[in-house]
Amino acid sequence: MNFDTWIIFIFTLYAVSIIPGPSMIIALTHGMQYGAKATMATAFGNTVASCLQAIVSIAGLGVIIATSGTVFMAIKYLGAIYLIYLGIMLWRSPAWDMQKRSQGNKRDKAPLRKMFNQGFVIAIGNPKAIVFFTALFPQFLTAQSTSFTHYALMVLVTCSSAFICAMLYAIGGHKITQLLKTYNISKLINKITGGFFVSGGLGIMLSSR
Repeated sequence: MNFDTWIIFIFTLYAVSIIPGPSMIIALTHGMQYGAKATMATAFGNTVASCLQAIVSIAGLGVIIATSGTVFMAIKYLGAIYLIYLGIMLWRSPAWDMQKRSQGNKRDKAPLRKMFNQGFVIAIGNPKAIVFFTALFPQFLTAQSTSFTHYALMVLVTCSSAFICAMLYAIGGHKITQLLKTYNISKLINKITGGFFVSGGLGIMLSSR
């Protein structure tokens, strides 16, 4: 690809990645609850999943998933069930003490492994991402741009967009906590986020593809 084509490719990936979805919402929520620095674990989980999806697409397996109803639906339903489960857990989780945080007290200890796993599972449980990559990548490939280096750069751009966009949401969540001074508001945030995940999971299960 020439320079102009690379710019379009990068812009397209970042534009799609920044759209609010389950992966970005969990990064926002973790940013509010644990801070932006700790939420790097969530962003890494999202990034690893996105990288694997990009590699699968480039390897041609994305075509199999896109055309195999059984494989596609299996991944789809597992991802939806996990979203519903996570939504229920968020809905039932206790409020965070925003007042203490705003006074500079130490945040809740961040369960980094759990945060990574949540970021990874939410992202990997979206088979439409593989279908999207499978449809997108060929638009930026030519007979002269099929080298390993070219593919590696495309995956690298995909990884960077996943990580940077998740961290932007995490930083946004961290900033929000500085504006919220009441204790009960975080309980409302948990319920809104939990409701979003449950609704999203149900929507995925009810959608035809």
